[in-house]
Amino acid sequence: MEGSIPSRPPLLLNGDKDMMKELFGEFLGTLILILLGNGVVAGVVLPKTKSNNSGWIVITMGWGIAVAVAAFVSGTLSPAHLNPAVTFAMALKGTLSWGSVFPYILAQFAGAMVAQILVWLQFKPHYEAEENAGNILATFSTGPAIKNTVSNLVSEILGTFVLLLTIFALGLYDLQAGLGTFAVGTLIVGIGLSLGGTTGYALNPARDLGPRIMHSILPIPNKGDGDWSYAWIPVVGPILGAALAVLVFSLF
Repeated sequence: MEGSIPSRPPLLLNGDKDMMKELFGEFLGTLILILLGNGVVAGVVLPKTKSNNSGWIVITMGWGIAVAVAAFVSGTLSPAHLNPAVTFAMALKGTLSWGSVFPYILAQFAGAMVAQILVWLQFKPHYEAEENAGNILATFSTGPAIKNTVSNLVSEILGTFVLLLTIFALGLYDLQAGLGTFAVGTLIVGIGLSLGGTTGYALNPARDLGPRIMHSILPIPNKGDGDWSYAWIPVVGPILGAALAVLVFSLF
């Protein structure tokens, strides 16, 4: 569910110092994104929290705010992609060096995985009180309301397509500093409300796969399995959606 519009043009790793700064920005931004994003899911889903059962609108609002906050924090350090699909799209579009792609993605995954440990620590007593394995997994990764491979894949493709196409389109406007980042946060809420009800709108391979890996590692009672048969869809769908957005934007 994530990705942001860069607050400045992407850097092209012009040296070790720039590289480390950018990678730290992607790590930190993705950490904040998942901490707040999966934090709101945990608050809504897990038992005995003050926000328990507050609903889908709270989750979509929480994720939109998470994207904006994470991008504002990391945007002076890196392009604030926070999402391998965004990084892939920027490289495909020609605004990011292909040599930056793999390091960025590693930093994003690392941030997502560390963030999920923090979510677990924050909500540890509530995880211990939860007996439903599906609810526990929902605080880590996305899952379909109805399992249908084609439909679920289309859902992730379309959501990510709208995300990336809007990010590209915002770049055509002379916006005040920070306004584009705020707009993308609002966009995440909109995608969640309009398209997110079918799969939980991952839109971001690191957002889904990183925490899903941590679900397998962390010692949580009653956690069940990680629904690995579904796990490829929130990875492949966003990449395909990003490529489609680049193709369509080339016609602008």
